[in-house]
Amino acid sequence: MPVIIPALHPVRLIDLRPTQTTVGFHEVDKKRKAWRKRIQVDGPEFLGRHVIPVILARKDRMYMVDHHHLARALFDEGVEQVLTSTVADLRQVEKASFWTVLDLKKWCHPYDENGERTKFSAIPKTIDKLTDDPYRSLAGALRLAGGYAKDISNYSEFLWADFLRRHINKSAITDDFALALEGALKLAKSKDADYLPGWVGSG
Repeated sequence: MPVIIPALHPVRLIDLRPTQTTVGFHEVDKKRKAWRKRIQVDGPEFLGRHVIPVILARKDRMYMVDHHHLARALFDEGVEQVLTSTVADLRQVEKASFWTVLDLKKWCHPYDENGERTKFSAIPKTIDKLTDDPYRSLAGALRLAGGYAKDISNYSEFLWADFLRRHINKSAITDDFALALEGALKLAKSKDADYLPGWVGSG
């Protein structure tokens, strides 16, 4: 990935365009609670350290390629502006080719809350329209619990979410998230998951 160039001016959160259709609302809620605790302590410094990586597109639109959960949490908490960093400048790419370029470079994730691939047009234009995928929340919590290692590849958590989707019922996540996480930890250590990014094995 090219060197990220920090932007020198704030950008309105509502103007940032997603490159995925879903987030995990459980994870968003955790980030909202964490923000509330730090807003009076080091809120501005936190925002200065957590810039949103974006792709520049025609009409100077900015498409997020990471930190969708943080952006949604900050938006829901009433934060209006964040700093961005430019991953790539695709303003010369024609509209008809833009999403294909993003897809081939793994800069977008056009899959719905059921793990089914969607049309690019289904990706919302604003972060407040992102829908909930409980398995993405479970995958995020699984990594934090040591179920797998952080991986630099884009959207790796969604690969884990898709794996968990095939082994754990959605009702189990909504009924008892902690218990579902225990089950996910056991699955993550199994050989069935050894193809996934960040797999740490049974040891």
